[in-house]
Amino acid sequence: QVQLVDSGGGLVQAGGSLRLSCAASGRGSSQYTMGWFRQAPGKEREFVAAITWSGSGTRYADSVKGRFTISRDNAKNMMYLQMNSLKPEDTGIYYCAAARTLRIASTPGEYDYWGQGTQVTVSS
Repeated sequence: QVQLVDSGGGLVQAGGSLRLSCAASGRGSSQYTMGWFRQAPGKEREFVAAITWSGSGTRYADSVKGRFTISRDNAKNMMYLQMNSLKPEDTGIYYCAAARTLRIASTPGEYDYWGQGTQVTVSS
């Protein structure tokens, strides 16, 4: 069992930056592929970024490429999402997730554990 606690959301103006954090605990939590998803009001949860357990593999949604960077520190059981050049359309609840796989995963159904979510609001 893995527990995830995500944090770091807030209100920021367009063009600003935020850094989200995800703290993982539980057996073998560092051996999971991890990812970030987001959900805007009235919309389905969508993939943002993912990183393999070793950190050597990453994948990003086209909408965030070049602006967001995913990283992890397995020694600290932490994952991060650095978000730069934020846009109003980035607004939503951001969830970290862990998948029991060694490959990149980019759909919600591939993930086994979820954080509680952290709100990100970008004003225009």
